[in-house]
Amino acid sequence: MSKVPSLNYYAIIKALKRDGWVVVRQRGSHIRLHKHVGDEVLKLTVPAHKPVKRSTLSHILKQAHLDVERFHTLL
Repeated sequence: MSKVPSLNYYAIIKALKRDGWVVVRQRGSHIRLHKHVGDEVLKLTVPAHKPVKRSTLSHILKQAHLDVERFHTLL
């Protein structure tokens, strides 16, 4: 299993958009994304940090139901 990368927020959002996520709003340094999956709406919040901590990105990927290998293909 590969490591979670240390990336800037705009690279993370760009990769999540490729996976079908949509930026809904930004308030301060937090960017909110939504994705419709069947009947439910998944929600994520990405901090606008340069770089985003690896542990934070790991939690974001868990909420997005993405593994690290799949995320690397989206970059």
